[in-house]
Amino acid sequence: MNNPPAPPLGPDGKPISPEQMAAIFPMNLIEQEMSRQRWIEIPEEVRQIYALWRPAPLCRALRLEQALGTPAKIFYKYEGVSPAGSHKPNSAVPQAFYNKQAGTRKLTTETGAGQWGSSIAFAGQMFGLPVRVFMVKVSYEQKPLRRSMMQTWGAEVFASPTALTEAGRKALAADPDCQGSLGLAISEAVEEAAADKGTCYTLGSVLNHVLLHQTIIGLEARKQFDKLGLYPDVVLGPCGGGSSFGGIAFPFLADKAAGDKRADKLRCIAVEPASCPTLTRGSYAYDFGDVSGYTPMMKMFTLGHDFMPPGIHAGGLRYHGASSLVSQLVHEGLVEARAVPQLATFEAGVQFARAEGIIPAPEACHAIRAAIDEALAAKASGEEKVILINLTGHGHFDMTSYDKFFAGALEDFAYPAEAIQASLKHLPQVG
Repeated sequence: MNNPPAPPLGPDGKPISPEQMAAIFPMNLIEQEMSRQRWIEIPEEVRQIYALWRPAPLCRALRLEQALGTPAKIFYKYEGVSPAGSHKPNSAVPQAFYNKQAGTRKLTTETGAGQWGSSIAFAGQMFGLPVRVFMVKVSYEQKPLRRSMMQTWGAEVFASPTALTEAGRKALAADPDCQGSLGLAISEAVEEAAADKGTCYTLGSVLNHVLLHQTIIGLEARKQFDKLGLYPDVVLGPCGGGSSFGGIAFPFLADKAAGDKRADKLRCIAVEPASCPTLTRGSYAYDFGDVSGYTPMMKMFTLGHDFMPPGIHAGGLRYHGASSLVSQLVHEGLVEARAVPQLATFEAGVQFARAEGIIPAPEACHAIRAAIDEALAAKASGEEKVILINLTGHGHFDMTSYDKFFAGALEDFAYPAEAIQASLKHLPQVG
């Protein structure tokens, strides 16, 4: 990076201390959050559980290439082989392990589409930790089978906003039909964790330690490419909070920073929904990670912490902010950001499924859409590029969304500029 990472700030506007973060996180994860170590060892207990599905396969999308008539080689790192069907257990398992090691007795979290909620429910069960999940209401209703997965692994699941927390009660008082947001669900989970010393909060994206855990995706992919004697020219990942994009892109960006000649022309593209355009239309500023302002302020691209996104079917990408690290890389021009509309992503997902057999999660369809566009651009220019997609999970629990797409019931939604500006007026004032 051209500049040091911007530090998170406390309510006094000063960099937050580890002790302040200890109200909701165990110290061993806080150390990872703030670490500048080049490498952090994966504990053996975590490796044993990872071995249920890792290494995840790197596959060539040869039939998709043929359908597109492109000279580009398209590869996808398939994270849908995990027990929860997505990349999220890569961080859920170490988070549960470190919490157990620190003496935590209970975990709280939020979830959008349910991939993170099901992953932390699975990980909590592996280490004997009870889990309470606040699931964004619109996704709670759209994706009942994700809810069933969490309950199968022993978690409690509530549609957020709830009457269980002050943040939830306030939201319901303002709008009894509130469909919820990730920012609001975070407020509920953080509020509950802060009220009980034996409870800690877990987050599925955004924070440094989450992206650290997810780099196992890119590290494996790099070794797999070494075996093939290839190296990607373009790396794409869907981006909501930033963990799936950072997980696949950061190891390759590290090669570029270290002067690896193979990465000279490397492009890394974070792909987000046009209806929640954090990186492409947000403001690069300090903001809270949740609606109620319980979290530290982070320097990031944001649409405003009280931004209420529409109920699109890529529930895991409906977040007002983004990882500070990803945001800074975009701000400094080291990675690209692209927004794509909802219908085009489902069209790409169906095209991918009909060529490759795997039905991708709606979130993953964003990266697939952008990859297809890159492959068609290579066809037009005659370039033989190597394209890598982070296929973050399967869509087996998202078929209701596909049904609505086939029925013509989905529509594109470009968030109005005036609504974004109204939300940005409430950014905290930082000197």
